[in-house]
Amino acid sequence: MTEDRAVEILNWKYEKPYDLYNNEISTEEIDEMLGNPHFVVVDQDAEIVGYYCTGKSAQVPAGNKINAYENENIDIGVGMKPNLTGKGFGTRFFSFISKDIERMHPNTPMRLTVATFNKRAIRLYQKFGFVEQKKFQTDAAEFITMVKKATEI
Repeated sequence: MTEDRAVEILNWKYEKPYDLYNNEISTEEIDEMLGNPHFVVVDQDAEIVGYYCTGKSAQVPAGNKINAYENENIDIGVGMKPNLTGKGFGTRFFSFISKDIERMHPNTPMRLTVATFNKRAIRLYQKFGFVEQKKFQTDAAEFITMVKKATEI
């Protein structure tokens, strides 16, 4: 992740109801993306198609109130460029990310947090073996954590 790429990603705007994932550009948000594990996914022309993050950056803070993040898992968060979403690229995109995370964190269960209205993302994650674990509410939306057991390498 570079500052220029962080700014580009923070400028992405999603249509309703996915606008929950829109960000504000601020020094704090840029610092968050540069100071924590955030990785850019690019195509063959080095254009950004998405990104992913791991660790606390991938968690929704309200989940801590119900111990949604109590077990030792690698938390992951993903974002795809808005004009690419809903067009059938999700499987290939998420396959690349999950394989990269498995390579960097072998034998570690993966966990992600997704808004319950995001049915297409939930279906995608289920296709990769993620199962619903915990549900919690924020002021903005209801979320679930989904976990995939570690793949033995």
